[in-house]
Amino acid sequence: MMLTPDPSSRPRGEVSRADLVRWLNTYLQLDTFAKADPSLNGLQIEGTEVIRRVAASVDTSAKTLEHAADSGADLLLVHHGLFWGQPLAVTGPHRRRLRSALMADLNLYAAHLPLDAHPEIGNNAMIARALSLENTVPFGQWAGHTLGLAGELPFEQSLQDFADRVQKLTGEICLVHGGGTPTVRRLGIVSGSGADRVAEAAALGLDTLLTGEPEHKHFHDAFEYGVNVVYAGHYETEVFGVRALAARIEEEFGLPWQFLHHPTGL
Repeated sequence: MMLTPDPSSRPRGEVSRADLVRWLNTYLQLDTFAKADPSLNGLQIEGTEVIRRVAASVDTSAKTLEHAADSGADLLLVHHGLFWGQPLAVTGPHRRRLRSALMADLNLYAAHLPLDAHPEIGNNAMIARALSLENTVPFGQWAGHTLGLAGELPFEQSLQDFADRVQKLTGEICLVHGGGTPTVRRLGIVSGSGADRVAEAAALGLDTLLTGEPEHKHFHDAFEYGVNVVYAGHYETEVFGVRALAARIEEEFGLPWQFLHHPTGL
């Protein structure tokens, strides 16, 4: 009689794809976002059955997939995957991306909204922690879910000083719309696309919103609602989650990882 190997008997430094995917799905609570998220969260491309090395990146592109393959990764962990709720013909750039992953036997795992909202390693939780945000409460409603956080900075600071502090954190020059007070104390954070959360920020009595990228249709909101908005870049506000998740995988399974930096400037 053949016995199925006990997964716990596998040495640290390697894990089966099935066990890692199962752990990720549970840790990230993918089922919670199944109806709300247009992203196909979870394992998007199946590769090698044993994972020994992980790469992490914000976006999935031909370059990131090729970089992951060249790095010797068995799994590429991303925030923005390849599939967004509609079928895609396997032609052109999409074919090139799929081919890169399949030729390298590379697993691709995507976590979109689950990685924005995660209370421990999510983009917003990590930014809030880096800024020492206190008395945090859920903030940033989207499709029945709360993705971001609001709270108080340890001390009041000028809007310019705050923007400079965020720039040091992200490495991105911030775009500042000074629609509110000249100082920052009560802050809301929504990584990526949160320009539409100004009204919610005003309703909560926040003086400043920190998010990723601006949208023209929401330009006037900052000035009409009296809320400062600091735009720190969609890409740069979403590097935190995949890096923290990769580090958490290393802690759990002993898998080395590296972050593949492919900034968009947006």
